Amino acid sequence: MEKLEMGTIQTELPARRASMTRVGNLSGTAMPTSTRSSLGTAANRVISVLIADDHTIVRQGIRALIECDEKIKVVGEADTGRSAIHMVKELNPDIVLMDIAMPLLNGLESTKQLIKEFPRLKIVVLSSYSDDIYVTQVMEAGAAGYLIKQTAANELVAALKEVQKGKAVFSPSVARRLKDNCRNGLEHGQLPGKERIKLTPRELEVLQLIAEGYANKQIASELTISIKTVEKHRQRVMDKLNIHQTAGLTRYAIVNRISESHMQGGAL
Repeated sequence: MEKLEMGTIQTELPARRASMTRVGNLSGTAMPTSTRSSLGTAANRVISVLIADDHTIVRQGIRALIECDEKIKVVGEADTGRSAIHMVKELNPDIVLMDIAMPLLNGLESTKQLIKEFPRLKIVVLSSYSDDIYVTQVMEAGAAGYLIKQTAANELVAALKEVQKGKAVFSPSVARRLKDNCRNGLEHGQLPGKERIKLTPRELEVLQLIAEGYANKQIASELTISIKTVEKHRQRVMDKLNIHQTAGLTRYAIVNRISESHMQGGAL
């Protein structure tokens, strides 16, 4: 079996202080003070992990696998990108294991927002997909690694420990393509992925919700903004993409992996 590719991140990431108050399912249950203190300090302390995946059975399976190691503790589970952001603010985990295709806010946009707000947070993508468009954008967003879900349990545990030390981790197939893409990009004077149409984070959120069938009123409620603001964002997206029908926006979101709609009936 091939071993995961690991390398040191350019800027070492200092270990985060554990300050969890709730663990468990989405609603959470209180973590006793004795449990919190037992996480330890410095290099010997337990690594706190938040799992973000919209499939319950996947979250439960990952949790069972990685908690077999006494140095890792799952402090929470999130089933949407938006809930992942809320739970990071509440639980302050060391590492987030992030799926890409999730409802309301996908893993890519969640990663961007989390890294911007919590620069020292370490995010490792764990996905069934290893498409170049995913990998490139996730790494540009600041993720510490990209693993495919075929990764063996012991390798996942090892990867989490390496990331906590400040290293980057990749599945072998992902690492090879990253190297090839960077090499090809440098030969042609550009890095991959730079030709994409630039949408703002809010425009991407609105586009994903449109693709998932949300009406303007529902989008406004979900994002806590006015309907008028939603309409403005929607119009800007249409103008930038030169797409002026909902069906076209939905197709664009699916093709460019902004929406998880393409996952229906597919693999986890």
